[in-house]
Amino acid sequence: MSVLTLFLIIFVLFVLIRIVPGNPFPVERMSAEMILQKRAELGLDKPILIQFVDYMSMLLQGSFGNGTSLYNGAPIKPIMMICLENSFKIGVLSILFGTAAGLFLGIIAALNRGKFLDGLCTVVSILGVCIPSYVFMIFLQYFFSYKISFFPYFFDASRFLFSSIMPALSLSLFAIATVARFTRNEMIEVMNSDYVKLAEAKGLYGFELMRKHVLRNALIPVVTVIAPLVVGLLTGAMVTEKIYGINGVGKLMVDAIAGEGVDYNYVLALSIVFSALYIGIMLLLDILYGIIDPRIRLTAKEAA
Repeated sequence: MSVLTLFLIIFVLFVLIRIVPGNPFPVERMSAEMILQKRAELGLDKPILIQFVDYMSMLLQGSFGNGTSLYNGAPIKPIMMICLENSFKIGVLSILFGTAAGLFLGIIAALNRGKFLDGLCTVVSILGVCIPSYVFMIFLQYFFSYKISFFPYFFDASRFLFSSIMPALSLSLFAIATVARFTRNEMIEVMNSDYVKLAEAKGLYGFELMRKHVLRNALIPVVTVIAPLVVGLLTGAMVTEKIYGINGVGKLMVDAIAGEGVDYNYVLALSIVFSALYIGIMLLLDILYGIIDPRIRLTAKEAA
């Protein structure tokens, strides 16, 4: 199903990119004859189904073709892989920090329901959802780069880990808020369930109760929420990468769209990569369901 879904997405993306008005090169500096010649070189004068078959054949060989306006028409794959690597590294830092901090805040809030710590964690969650990541990043830049000059203003690949801290923190803000909110709500619901009350009646308290009965059951909805967040963080944030000067896929997508000529080949290639990552994460999520809750595996076997 995942493979079929990805194939259908590629087909829809390809058709939409091909029927959108405009040309994938700077027509202001080209005559009508040059435009026709360029379209013939790119194969844009062929029927759309033939173009799709040619493109799929190229994809199966591990190539995304060449750009049309970015980087002087150089092959897309090497440039995109460099950008993906940068986005992935920062995304992993954001995921680790956002998930850990979100779970911690959610657990603290649930264990202190109705108390001061619960209210404080709720305020943090609301702020994390309401404040865009790039606004928070500008706030961090002002204090830690301008006022005390501790972190660099812009991303420096030679000092990757040090210069990744601020963009990673800003990108993780929404993840922290979302994970904390869902963790709190799910833990409260589980702690009020009958089987937890039965475990308490049998004398099970504290960490063992949390580990065996509360956390494991509360994590399933939380993992569902984390999955799309992971894709967003791994593929970078367009505005954040553009502001901070990170050579990632978010910035690459902005450059492809906002350049002198919209580079449809880059837009298509990046869209396919984003879709494949999302489908892969959701497939991994289905597998994690069975690991977290063995009842799901048993149900699947019974159905088979």
